[in-house]
Amino acid sequence: MTSLRVTGALVCACLLTAPLQARLTKFVPEQTQAAGTITSMSGHFFGELDPKDPHNSVITDIQFAPRNARGMVEYSATFSMVKPAQSNGILWYSVPNRGNGTPSSPDGRIAVVSGWQGDLIPRGNLQTISVPVAKNPDGSSITGPVIARLINAAPGTTTMPLTALTYQKPFTLDTAKAKLLRRTAQTADQTPVPAADWAFADCKSKPFPGTPDPSKICLKDGFDPASEYVLVYTAKDPLVLGIGFAATRDLNSFLRYADKDDDGTPNPVANQVKWVIAQGNSQSGNFIRTFINLGFNQDEANRIVWDGANPHIAARQMALNYRFAVAGGNAQMYEPGSEGVVWWSDYEDTTRHLPKAGLLDRCRATNTCPKIIETFGSLEFYFLRQSLDMVGTDANADIPLPGNVRRYFFPGTTHGGGRGGFTTAIPAPPNGCALPANPNPETDTLRALQAALIDWVTKGTEPPPSRYPLLARGELVPPRKDTAYNALPVSDFGPGFIYKDLSGVIANEPPPVLRMVPMLFPKVDTDGNELTGVPSVLRSAPLGTYVGWNLTVDGFDKGRACGLNGGYKPFAKTKAERTALGDSRPSLEERYRTHQGYVDAVKKAAEQAVSERFLLREDADKLIAQAAAGDVLKP
Repeated sequence: MTSLRVTGALVCACLLTAPLQARLTKFVPEQTQAAGTITSMSGHFFGELDPKDPHNSVITDIQFAPRNARGMVEYSATFSMVKPAQSNGILWYSVPNRGNGTPSSPDGRIAVVSGWQGDLIPRGNLQTISVPVAKNPDGSSITGPVIARLINAAPGTTTMPLTALTYQKPFTLDTAKAKLLRRTAQTADQTPVPAADWAFADCKSKPFPGTPDPSKICLKDGFDPASEYVLVYTAKDPLVLGIGFAATRDLNSFLRYADKDDDGTPNPVANQVKWVIAQGNSQSGNFIRTFINLGFNQDEANRIVWDGANPHIAARQMALNYRFAVAGGNAQMYEPGSEGVVWWSDYEDTTRHLPKAGLLDRCRATNTCPKIIETFGSLEFYFLRQSLDMVGTDANADIPLPGNVRRYFFPGTTHGGGRGGFTTAIPAPPNGCALPANPNPETDTLRALQAALIDWVTKGTEPPPSRYPLLARGELVPPRKDTAYNALPVSDFGPGFIYKDLSGVIANEPPPVLRMVPMLFPKVDTDGNELTGVPSVLRSAPLGTYVGWNLTVDGFDKGRACGLNGGYKPFAKTKAERTALGDSRPSLEERYRTHQGYVDAVKKAAEQAVSERFLLREDADKLIAQAAAGDVLKP
């Protein structure tokens, strides 16, 4: 009898909670098109969030968002999907980068993208989301400090846009209540620009003080191309951007588990999804890391959302869940992202006086952690501070990986990899950079590792062992004098900022710098090429030195790291040429002797990569054919 009563109680509880199991309330396909066995679909989805639910209360300012008659916070977002007639059971969710993303359906996957970044202006095929503005309980505007860094103005420029601050409108256009600071050199002090000498305005068609415009600033005597300008002002009406995480959770959960929405519209892939895998590059990879850290891989019914994830070229957390966040940042000065937890296993951050914590703490507590394959290249060390993830802020020891995470380093690559190819033609330098563009690719290796992730999730097949530089083996070293990297300060953002979660409220802009964090970088060989990791075939049969950094040619940042750009130093073709250049690196002729010798080196590297499961067979054959058709040492 007792057993029957317990069962009945469980059934009752399930019935009572059933309406809350998919907080996506409305799924609206607006365009559907069939081509052969593939159906494409796009539209909007709508959801509502209980701000008191622990699954949602981690969202900064959700308690200040307007509520509907049911006491819920509403949002709406776009989606796009392709689905084959016969699904293999995999839903592949690609996180859009700054709203850009198009689903594709290789190998029978259901592919989905959706909007999550609430500060984007809707246009074209951009994936966007509409989130509410946070207000004080009396309806007045919430305000707070924001900061913008302006450099590299063209000669004669009088007006510069606040491009990264699309929604951070000034509370007032009175410049006496803001600060514009100028610095003429990297070692100089910041000096204030008089309030009467600049305006929130556009002076392109009307002389100073121009036409008032909260999204631009005008400088009376024009901007100096060699100076840095830092604008600090009070903004109003923050968007509740962290809802983007919940919306992503809700859409994936709906497609995976639900039969229909609240209006009876059917889930177009109901009962077709066995596994969900997420993938994101750069900003989108940071999104994946923070999504997991904040506990969004558990839906409101306590079920797992993603079974697997591949954050690629992503060393930071996503700057989305704090007040007046700038989600489109990329580790520039004053931009949060490397603060707090960036490591998978628990680590005590004594340098920044933060307790032991890791990105997987919440999902471990709920048994909802996905299998993770983390991939990154050389530039992530030099500009995105990758060593922090691996050796922490003291750089004293390797932080071990948990059992559900594999890590693979692509040596000598720029951000996202280069164009590839086997040619002695020298690429042009990226805009504003000194060295030629780095051609070393990542695409083929990434394809193989994503295939390994699918097998790990769907079949339980272990991927290849992790391969990345370790401090214990002497493979991570201090920076060399001939490189440029993006240093990391320990910043004081104020008592309302939650460092572990990159959440909360920033009070200090610009933040005081307390100290610097030590950075380490992969060890290189006598050619200057990085030694450890999963090399591309081009790196294994090199035509030069491939570096994950470049130098800025001019402007205020002259001599500093040139953004998200790696560089390339080609080998001389012959011994006589390298001798004339004073180059100590052996020439192509000395390394490979003949064109066929180079093709043989490529073939050897490709076969080795296939045997280690770091290259697919079809890609190996393609690369060998490309090398044979290339111009390396051809008469």
